[in-house]
Amino acid sequence: MASHVDIRAARSGDLGQIVAIMNAGAVGARAALEGQDLAPYQDAFKAILDAPEVDIYVAVDADGQVLATYQLTIEKGLAFQGRPRASIESMHTRSDQRGQGVGAALVAHAKKLAREKGCCLLQLTSNAQREDAHRFYQRQGFEQTHLGFKFML
Repeated sequence: MASHVDIRAARSGDLGQIVAIMNAGAVGARAALEGQDLAPYQDAFKAILDAPEVDIYVAVDADGQVLATYQLTIEKGLAFQGRPRASIESMHTRSDQRGQGVGAALVAHAKKLAREKGCCLLQLTSNAQREDAHRFYQRQGFEQTHLGFKFML
């Protein structure tokens, strides 16, 4: 299964592969807004790499090819007696790697990091159209407890 992958923090050289995987799974409003030109993504990627509360991780194979990615943000809050919470954003697995355990390895990685940071919970949102992803998250132990709302600017 996923024994052939290494999970590590993303590096600047990974940006092209990350964007390609992320955009391949774009649905809804994002599908028409994403592009192949890396220039618009570079400043945001650098800012994420420099930010202490957020990281992007990648699962790579033995050849260093990015198979999957996710962003983990540690958020401060008052709820749950002031404990932080962790949020997964932009979790995407290359289509040819789905069902191989790569995504499950990323979720396990995120859970481990969230526990190490003392987080009270690990949360994520998923586009309502991504029904396969919803089944995947439920298999990983996530429960659908809230409704999400967005206001596009």
